[in-house]
Amino acid sequence: MKLLNSLVGGFAGAIALNCIHETARQFIPAAPHIHKIGEQAVVKLTDAGKIKRPNDNRVYAVALAGDIISNTIYYSAIGVGPSSKRFTKAISLGLTAGTAALNLTGPMGFDDAPVNRTTETKVMTVAWYLIGALVTAAVINSLERVKKF
Repeated sequence: MKLLNSLVGGFAGAIALNCIHETARQFIPAAPHIHKIGEQAVVKLTDAGKIKRPNDNRVYAVALAGDIISNTIYYSAIGVGPSSKRFTKAISLGLTAGTAALNLTGPMGFDDAPVNRTTETKVMTVAWYLIGALVTAAVINSLERVKKF
């Protein structure tokens, strides 16, 4: 039951994060383009596996799916442990994810410009991962109160 709540909450946080990213990049010039890093990862994996590279739409779709799955799993860790510390954990994990997006992208062999272009881009990157984590904590808490899950 607790695992399901954590996964549902993590999924909600991952969806919130991606909705913010995808919407903002359409309207805010300095918005992070985190999808480009995911697309780079898909291309690297297909090239390394000597798999035929999919077209651009498929690369985007695979990157988005991978992003949602990985963020769901990551954010679901917010549900582990006492509920009294859930929002503290959410803040910690959200800030960690955002900071990692800024600082690990380049060393992992990806172009980090999509998240590091400007100070504004960097702030949005960290803030949006934090929002996803807070959504996760709120959903898990709500599910635990309902006690139907």
